[in-house]
Amino acid sequence: MLLLLIDFELKMNSWRWVFVVFVILTFLRSGSSSIENFRQAFPIVEPDSGHTKLRLSREGLEAIERITTPISAVAVIGPYRSGKSFLLNQLLSLSCYEGFGVGHMRDTKTKGIWVWGTPLQLVIDGVNTSVIYLDTEGFESVGKSNVYDDRIFALATVMSSVLIYNLAETIREADISRLSFAVELAEEFYGRVKGQDVAFEPAKLLWLIQRDFLQGKSVQEMVYESLQQVPNYGGDKNIAQVNQIRDYLAIMGDNSTAFSLPQPHLQRTKLCDLKDDELDPSYVTKREQLKDLVASIIRPKVVQGKTLTGKQFVSFLEQILEALNKGDIPSTGSLVEVFNKGILERCLKLYNQRMDKLHLPLSEQSLQQEHDESCQEAMEAFGEQHFGRHHAKRSVDALDEEIQKVLSAQTNYI
Repeated sequence: MLLLLIDFELKMNSWRWVFVVFVILTFLRSGSSSIENFRQAFPIVEPDSGHTKLRLSREGLEAIERITTPISAVAVIGPYRSGKSFLLNQLLSLSCYEGFGVGHMRDTKTKGIWVWGTPLQLVIDGVNTSVIYLDTEGFESVGKSNVYDDRIFALATVMSSVLIYNLAETIREADISRLSFAVELAEEFYGRVKGQDVAFEPAKLLWLIQRDFLQGKSVQEMVYESLQQVPNYGGDKNIAQVNQIRDYLAIMGDNSTAFSLPQPHLQRTKLCDLKDDELDPSYVTKREQLKDLVASIIRPKVVQGKTLTGKQFVSFLEQILEALNKGDIPSTGSLVEVFNKGILERCLKLYNQRMDKLHLPLSEQSLQQEHDESCQEAMEAFGEQHFGRHHAKRSVDALDEEIQKVLSAQTNYI
């Protein structure tokens, strides 16, 4: 009888442990995600209280972090109330009632940058890729600063693999000026030595012109003409700056394309209530062509030679946002520092390894000679690997400062 009781007690203890483990696992599983339904839009970046800088939103990051395959991002940018959210819903085959909030239905729903929580799955060059779609707050809306608009544009430019520039009817000079940050990024990061890792692959720029009528000039002709130099006989600085942007955008022609989309229906406030067979047939045809075009040019996001999973993409986003929030205006120089940080650390380590091999004490002259040779090797390594054609000087100065600290410590030892 006693043996039976002991056996019963052991079994009860075993079941208690099983129950405890089950409860812990259930808690961990439920705690891993506070979101039950990912088939909705989530904010990933929101404006701060002053509507000048940006801050991360946990909801959207959680939706992205769960992605385990390489990520590609499609971002739509453009003026306020230009139909960006409706366009995204059309690309995702979603109604206005289940997809991104559309302007006339809700009061300027898109603040900051939002992501659709369920990525599309595509096979790109034989690789299963998760494609996320991003909706951005429109430019030129009331109560915002130009600097805030610039930060949204800059962040979308860096994050995306395809950047859809959604414009109505035509391309204005102001629309070209908005691309100044993209041009700066191109000058800093693109065109590095073949075979080296790139900081990040440039986004494909897709000019999307939504027009009431498609007769007349083709959209390619419109883009070509808008990128032609404007006479500047008076030497106006603003005209000169926009002309410089035009020049570089023309050079980047192989990294951009253009597409025209007719209006889906004359009664635009009723678009959300109309089904495909009620929309203009030419619009439906062109919309499907646009989907195919985006799918054909999109590639996984590559940062420093590697594709990114969800958690890596979020980490990349955190670094970029911190850099863009520095100072009064978003700066490509701040981004250069982010990408050069790891390279700087490796070059400093190279210098330290050489100096650590010295057998101290040495004469001051011998130490200086060893320092000069080690420093030159570290600087040459940095020169071969660094990012930034114009803004790398800060990183060079930082490396030199750290090297001088090591030399000073060695000198004090003597």
